Amino acid sequence: MNRIDEYIVFQPLDLKAISKIVEFQMGRVKKMLEQKKMNLEYTKEALDLLAQLGFDPNNGARPVKRVIQEIVKKEISLKLLKGEFAEEDTILLDVDQTNNKLVIKKLEIDNAQVEEMVA
Repeated sequence: MNRIDEYIVFQPLDLKAISKIVEFQMGRVKKMLEQKKMNLEYTKEALDLLAQLGFDPNNGARPVKRVIQEIVKKEISLKLLKGEFAEEDTILLDVDQTNNKLVIKKLEIDNAQVEEMVA
């Protein structure tokens, strides 16, 4: 029979920690799109909304990956299949302030304006 020599206590993650995890996971999505010669930009508001949607103190960071998969990756994939995005496009994740929903759209402005928006 095996015995337990040690135990580790995990503290629940707070919204600040979840926000950092969202930022890390979105960086991975960004790199994935860069391999397809596309750019991904996102606003702080978009990251905050994803963190809120993925925040569950009982399940830790598990819901974050599911939220990014279901909301971000799935929507981008559908738009790619419909031909809304192509190589060299810049995709923007933002929040529609009127209904507090994530918006994924092709960005049709120059790089200086992009940097200003996401800064």
